[in-house]
Amino acid sequence: MRIIAGKYRGRTIKFPNSKLVRPTTDKNKESIFNYLVHSIDFDRIKVSDIYAGSGSLGLEALSRGADVVHFVEKDFHVSKMLQENISSLNAEDSCKVFRMEAIRFSKMTEHERYDLILADPPFFKDDIHQVVKNILEKNFLTEDGLLLVERSIQTKKEDQEAFNLEPSKRLGDSLIYQFKL
Repeated sequence: MRIIAGKYRGRTIKFPNSKLVRPTTDKNKESIFNYLVHSIDFDRIKVSDIYAGSGSLGLEALSRGADVVHFVEKDFHVSKMLQENISSLNAEDSCKVFRMEAIRFSKMTEHERYDLILADPPFFKDDIHQVVKNILEKNFLTEDGLLLVERSIQTKKEDQEAFNLEPSKRLGDSLIYQFKL
């Protein structure tokens, strides 16, 4: 897996050989970021990558000009590899890893506000519904901020009911949901 564009273009991102991680494919990542470049200016924004895994999405945003990226990853071994990926780019000053569950992160009362939040949970993990609700209710997004959630086509019915929203994009067997304040 590689970073597609920006200052770290072509750099490799390691990901653990684990059932706990389902990395966004390079093709889907490229589609997501091609979509985002028309919606958001990456220059000096603050980003959160929830259910970060290897950090692929957050590191792509950093490569494209984000100033700060906060990663949320609960698994110790996965977050250790995420930290290695951050270190391999010498990006420690721009990154922070929250080693906790996404639901706990989204319940924090003292938190940053983000211009972009990317959430790519395991496809059949339903806590994303409560995470999105918390993020929106607790104002994790800046005024023009954007939250993108990647989900499986197989959970479309449940997701649409929980999000009260149609997916904005389909990428193979993935659906992208977009939220704004």
